Amino acid sequence: MKPRLLVVALVTLALGAGMLLKSAAAPAAAAKPLRVLLVTGGCCHDYAKQRLILAEGLSSRANIEVEFAHTDDKSTKPNFEIYNKADWAKGYDVVIHDECAADVMDQPYVNNIVNAHKDGVPAVNLHCAMHSYRKGFKVGEPIAPGSEQAIWFDMLGLQSNRHGPQEPIAITHTDKEHPITKGLEDWTTIKEELYNNVQDPKNFPGHHTLATGKQIVKNKDGTTKEENAVITWTNSYGPKKTRVFSTTIGHNNDTVADGRYLDLITRGVLWAAGKLGDDGKPAAGYEPKSK
Repeated sequence: MKPRLLVVALVTLALGAGMLLKSAAAPAAAAKPLRVLLVTGGCCHDYAKQRLILAEGLSSRANIEVEFAHTDDKSTKPNFEIYNKADWAKGYDVVIHDECAADVMDQPYVNNIVNAHKDGVPAVNLHCAMHSYRKGFKVGEPIAPGSEQAIWFDMLGLQSNRHGPQEPIAITHTDKEHPITKGLEDWTTIKEELYNNVQDPKNFPGHHTLATGKQIVKNKDGTTKEENAVITWTNSYGPKKTRVFSTTIGHNNDTVADGRYLDLITRGVLWAAGKLGDDGKPAAGYEPKSK
């Protein structure tokens, strides 16, 4: 090889090697945090504290940033200003519904909430969200899936209309291979509310049960009875097969702050956004930020 060609070749090799070393040493570009909207407020719960517990729990377990849509209205008819906008969920990767709005029954308002999820925005629903927007509600009577009044429940993928007294709930993960529940241990809560399943979950075609709860409650005559219900599930909703994750557990602050509960909710959020690995761990780039 001629001297000049040899020099050019060596320079080319050196530059190439330098680029390879630089590429190997450079960290992978960090993924943008999941932008999560947490909606809280309404009747019967300590949402002022629980929203903070949830936000801290999620952000410490995954690459998640939580934004709040909170109202201090403690009635059964809280109004969330954000829901009055047609594109209220635009820009969010996941919406967490943690409101308690049992007597909000304005159909256009409810339709606007649900339409965001029908159009593809993933949803996570916690506890009293399952007892919200109950137009046509009658104790003990299910609302027909597919009817206009059932639009909220069709999105949830389950229908509940009551709960009994607060007693411990024994949780059994019935699908131990699903990414959300893989590796999670069965456990028993402190005193909590077990929501019933007034409609057979099989009536919701996109429903998939992840866990059931068993509770022993006392009758008025002093005897006891066993209550069982689906408490954690996923749903595939609407024409876009939107991912929806829900659990009826989470009445008391101590339950919401329990690491086992927060692990579950974090996985549910990641799964809904398509960022949960088959092993139950966050997808690359969505691990918790190092401190």
